[in-house]
Amino acid sequence: MFFYLSQFLSFLAMPLTILLILIIIGAIYIRRKWGKKLLWTGIGLLLFFTNPFLSNLALLAWEPEFKSFEEIESHEIGIVLTGVTNMSKTAYDRTFFNKGADRITHALQLYRMGKIKKILITGGQGLNPSNPQTEAELLKRFLIMTGMPEEDIWIEDQAKNTAQNAQFTKDFLAQKGIPLSQEFILITSAFHMARAKGCFDKVGLKTTTFPTDYYSHDIKYDIPSLLFPDPFSLEYWTKLFKEWIGITMYKLVGYM
Repeated sequence: MFFYLSQFLSFLAMPLTILLILIIIGAIYIRRKWGKKLLWTGIGLLLFFTNPFLSNLALLAWEPEFKSFEEIESHEIGIVLTGVTNMSKTAYDRTFFNKGADRITHALQLYRMGKIKKILITGGQGLNPSNPQTEAELLKRFLIMTGMPEEDIWIEDQAKNTAQNAQFTKDFLAQKGIPLSQEFILITSAFHMARAKGCFDKVGLKTTTFPTDYYSHDIKYDIPSLLFPDPFSLEYWTKLFKEWIGITMYKLVGYM
């Protein structure tokens, strides 16, 4: 119930939904003064949400700064949240990555550098699976392919959302007899880190963050960035809106 309510609210509050409502109603009632205002408001917001310079500023303000590998102190375990593979396409001899593969590749780099001794991957099939495999299994297979020893890869493959990532990870570690008083490295996308950190704090796991998978980039003062509409900018705003709504819902129900 919580998932579907969250999805419905996200749909209503998405930039594209708002734009379509304003423009369609404004076009229908174009002969009325308020109809024209709605139409022009929709067009103005369309220009705002498709401006790459403005969307990048919003991302820069939201995403935490990345950390250099050298500044990370050594820890026993790095915890990787899934959500980076194409679970709508089934294959058994490869892993199809979406954007976000940094989560696992940077975790692997931390492992190779000796910053972590084990990688714990948490994440199952999601809420509407079309692939019988779990994301944790797919990412474990990828790590083994790179030559990482199987005994250094742990998977928790039941979690369906970030709150469960935190709770099920805690349960998994407790079952393994791992002291929960130690600090773990939490590895996930920069835009998602605030929610993830909040959930892990809520269940009592102490973590230091290692953000990856950045959507923001260095500021560019050029004509395309400042003036040319970009459909990806609308997608970035959509991701931000979904994350903000998700955080709000999580706080309301006590997940963080």
